Amino acid sequence: MPQQPTIARIAPPLLRWYAQNARDLPWRHGHDPYRVWVSEIMLQQTRVEAAKPYYLRFLQRLPTLADLAAAPEEELLKLWEGLGYYSRARNLQKAARLVTERLGGRMPDTAEGLRRLPGIGDYTAGAVASIAFGRREACVDGNVLRVFARLRADQSDVSAPAVRRDLAAEIARDMPPCPGDFNQALMELGALVCLPGGEPLCGACPLAALCRGRELGVQRALPVKAPKPARLVTRRCILVLRDSAGRVALRRRAQGPLKGMWELPGADLADGAPDLDAAQVLARAAALGFGAAEALPLGPARHVFTHREWQMQGWLVLCPAPFGPPPEGWVWAGPRQLEETYALPAAFRAYRPWAEGQEAPR
Repeated sequence: MPQQPTIARIAPPLLRWYAQNARDLPWRHGHDPYRVWVSEIMLQQTRVEAAKPYYLRFLQRLPTLADLAAAPEEELLKLWEGLGYYSRARNLQKAARLVTERLGGRMPDTAEGLRRLPGIGDYTAGAVASIAFGRREACVDGNVLRVFARLRADQSDVSAPAVRRDLAAEIARDMPPCPGDFNQALMELGALVCLPGGEPLCGACPLAALCRGRELGVQRALPVKAPKPARLVTRRCILVLRDSAGRVALRRRAQGPLKGMWELPGADLADGAPDLDAAQVLARAAALGFGAAEALPLGPARHVFTHREWQMQGWLVLCPAPFGPPPEGWVWAGPRQLEETYALPAAFRAYRPWAEGQEAPR
């Protein structure tokens, strides 16, 4: 039976492996705290490959913290369009403005100072402090929890805050002299080798000889997690209100998921209620202030939030021409404006082709 894998025993083989196998990612080119911070916020709830083009575009347009602080919100949200969890972008800008206005434009260089900024919790504070400033801080995410659960054959519930807190304290206490590399190496191991879903690539693991889970044959059963609560499922009817000029009507969402974002208007349906028919959809459009001539079904779509799911039924609603100004709180957006100006969340991706002018199904 291997001895308990301590940080001191893990660090040397892990860092050697990382030096040879680390992915070439754009946010690893240097230690600029602004760029590290933007990458860490983007990578929350987002896969690395999906985040890369967003990161490059974001930094091209907003290369400095001062640029982010000064950006119009509409432009910021457009740059974030499709990444989801838009509060991340808004908190980025709130923090950038606070640093610009109160801290002379210099980001705090400690985890404690970083945690005082909007949208930065323990994990992000530890990541930025260690990678950008070389601080002996841990950043424990799901990858790191999984790696240690398997290394130590630990049956503790990794969703318990105390498990995360105790592991972070141990890593910070016993951190090797290169905190940023060690933290990134742990995360890289979890992302590339010690994979989720019960299928770790033990034959490629630099820590295989130290792994108690592998020795006991229980690595595929780890980590232990408490079952997640069931998602709240909401049925929605989505209206793509389009006029004869090819413009689509958008409105700001007033509450719930995506609050403050532009949306294709919709209405929640009661549990057990049937889907709306064409006549009912036209009546909904009229109630919103849009006289419409025809309603054509677009089929179902589904979007999953963290704790909520939308099950949608879409309709293309054709409004007669000419059509005057939209009701208060709405805008008409043509395909170019959808491309360049208005951020339409990924929840509406299935219906975007019709918002951009795709021919109606008949």
